[in-house]
Amino acid sequence: MKNLNHRKNKRDVKNIIFRILACSLILLAGIICMNSLAGMKKTPAAVKNEEHALRVEAIKTYPAANAPVTITGYGEVHVLKEVPISPEVSGTIKAIHPCLKTGEVIPLGDILFQIDSRNYDAAVNDARAVKMKWEATIKRLEKQLAVDGKRLVTLQRNQQLAKLEYQRLQILFQENSIGTRSNLEKAEHAVNVAKDQVDQLDKALVLCPIQIKEAVGNLASAQARLSAAEANLDRCTVTAKFHARVKSVAIETGQYVVPGRQALVLADDSTLEIHVPLDSRDARKWLQFTGNRNHNGTAWFNGLLPVICTIRWTEADDGCTWQGNLHRVVRFDPQTRTLTVAVRIDSGNAAESRVKGLPLVEGMFCSVEIPGKNLKDIYRLPSWAVSYKNTVYKVENSRLKTVPVKVARIEGDTAIISEGIQPGDLVVSTHLADPLENMLLEITKVNPQRSPL
Repeated sequence: MKNLNHRKNKRDVKNIIFRILACSLILLAGIICMNSLAGMKKTPAAVKNEEHALRVEAIKTYPAANAPVTITGYGEVHVLKEVPISPEVSGTIKAIHPCLKTGEVIPLGDILFQIDSRNYDAAVNDARAVKMKWEATIKRLEKQLAVDGKRLVTLQRNQQLAKLEYQRLQILFQENSIGTRSNLEKAEHAVNVAKDQVDQLDKALVLCPIQIKEAVGNLASAQARLSAAEANLDRCTVTAKFHARVKSVAIETGQYVVPGRQALVLADDSTLEIHVPLDSRDARKWLQFTGNRNHNGTAWFNGLLPVICTIRWTEADDGCTWQGNLHRVVRFDPQTRTLTVAVRIDSGNAAESRVKGLPLVEGMFCSVEIPGKNLKDIYRLPSWAVSYKNTVYKVENSRLKTVPVKVARIEGDTAIISEGIQPGDLVVSTHLADPLENMLLEITKVNPQRSPL
């Protein structure tokens, strides 16, 4: 029993000694760590001298005295004149132009197609014969009127002589009983016959001008029918009214056609147009109007300045551009709040670009740069140099300073600044995410400012 107690006491002493040693080691390790950390601690002056600078690029700003704002829009090129051609008379196609195929260009005045004209030739000849008939009728009636006018004088004289003869015989018979009643009645009959002849001729003279008028009306009708027949005959031959590009063809030789059914579609590539939708706010603020009002009393957009616009095909990357003129306001869409303007390009500008390449043709989707009003004393910066809060980071005494600015307009990746920047300021062009105010900066490169367009 005593041996067991002795062993137990001995083991307890060992445990106590072990614990004391473990605590001493832990305390010693803590003292050593504290001394090490204390040795690493530096004075504020030492910390300040070792501040690290953020490496950035900057832009030195210079104001643009007078820079035009550019409004950019997009639209598809289309021809100003597109004409569907339909036959105006029915018949069988007798001949077509050898180049009447889609994509071909037919010169002005060339025959596009011909319709069999034999029936229309006969109609013209018939109408011409009817016209000649009524012309002859009018001449006959006019001649008859002149002759009957002369005959009337003779018949009136005969009537007068017959009446005198009757009066003389009547006096002799009644007063002197000379002559017979039979002779007196014959003389009276002669008077009646002469009177009837004069009356008949008077009636003919009255009706003759009316007949002439009727004949003139019939002649006009015959002339109209002849004109219609000649027009139908002319419509059998269809010619190109301009240098026409064939867009579609739906006829063949020997085919029977009827009026109104589309045979082909022609396009006039001499003048092209692009309809460009613009934001109504941009249009109101930047489009240039002369201020002159039309005298026709309309309330539409008047006096749009026909500035020269730069056109680029969106699928070209070779710098190929064309020039067009701002022509008119096409429409205003209240739903999308867009104002659509038309930019017109003539064939000379469309065929020749500033860089050799394809011509500008119908169907190309293009960007259009429209010069707007001028801005004075503005600065152009990359859009990423301006935060969403409309602030920029300036470099002042190698320190970062956040400055609020007024953004007049964003053009693509360029921000136009009208207030908040002074000439010669250094603006950080490196994209920074929530930098610390007044932090130390190191400028690695000073980029040139974006020049005005």
